[in-house]
Amino acid sequence: MTTSLSIDVQLSDDDLAAALRADARAGLTATRKSLPSKWFYDVRGSKLFDAITELPEYYPTRTERALLRDRAGEIALAAPGVQELVELGSGSSEKTRLLLRAFGARGALHTYLPQDVSETALREAADWIHTEFPALSVHGVVSDFTSMLGALPRRGRRMVVLLGGTLGNFARPQRAEFFARVREILDPGEHLLLGVGLAVDPAIMVPAYDDAAGVTAEFNRNVLHVMNERLGADFVPNRFRHVAVWDAENEWIEMRLEATEDHTVALGELGLSIPFAAGEQMRTEISAKFRLDAFRAELAEAGFPVQCSWTDPDDRFALVLGSMR
Repeated sequence: MTTSLSIDVQLSDDDLAAALRADARAGLTATRKSLPSKWFYDVRGSKLFDAITELPEYYPTRTERALLRDRAGEIALAAPGVQELVELGSGSSEKTRLLLRAFGARGALHTYLPQDVSETALREAADWIHTEFPALSVHGVVSDFTSMLGALPRRGRRMVVLLGGTLGNFARPQRAEFFARVREILDPGEHLLLGVGLAVDPAIMVPAYDDAAGVTAEFNRNVLHVMNERLGADFVPNRFRHVAVWDAENEWIEMRLEATEDHTVALGELGLSIPFAAGEQMRTEISAKFRLDAFRAELAEAGFPVQCSWTDPDDRFALVLGSMR
């Protein structure tokens, strides 16, 4: 098979702008205000998140990376015959090279399909992967995997990969919708690999989202910078305090922004004026943490019986491999 590098842009700037307007209108006019976490990630937000992954408190990224380094060969053995690795929310693809190397050594893999909402990040990552793995065809797709999975091109027997604990950004009903969409693009016997954070002591989990240096706080407030830049809003980020809490009932970390004083925010492009009361909190992210046995049952219920799972020595993170029945 002749190798190639290509980028398919399925999500235009106009599409992104329309989605942002819809999310902002719905979230900011709700009784309990919220903004989706995907709007953290402009150029500034991506750099802040990269900085977060290097913080001493933030264990998920380095734990997942170590798992992939140690177990990628076992994952490749457990999923033989994979020809196309489809990575959702690929970002920098930095950890993915460990999988690509392991599957490449098995001989069947010929295509890597990274998908991301950011065209800039996708092009940089695709160029890097194509240079490091010249025997692979790299076909990047700019899209939103929460709604556009069906448009991904197919080039062989697939494994879909979602790393980084991203699945935890979805509550259970949203996860069920995601699994249903993945089922539509996989054939029986094809694979789904997920990286998920496990529920541990809140004294370990919460500081990962509320570091001493305040980097996560600035990352959280970056969603307000995005609103200002793209929607003509007049948020004053320093009027909001970063809050991270463990919700024991839902078993997720919840990040919020808390108004420090009464004030009103105008969103010029939406023609909205949004009042905030002192102490009012706006949710910006959930990060669900899982119990492995319960998560295996959830995957099986969704049509992906678990073949194998791997955890780190401290049982803080897991890689879970399901096969579509």
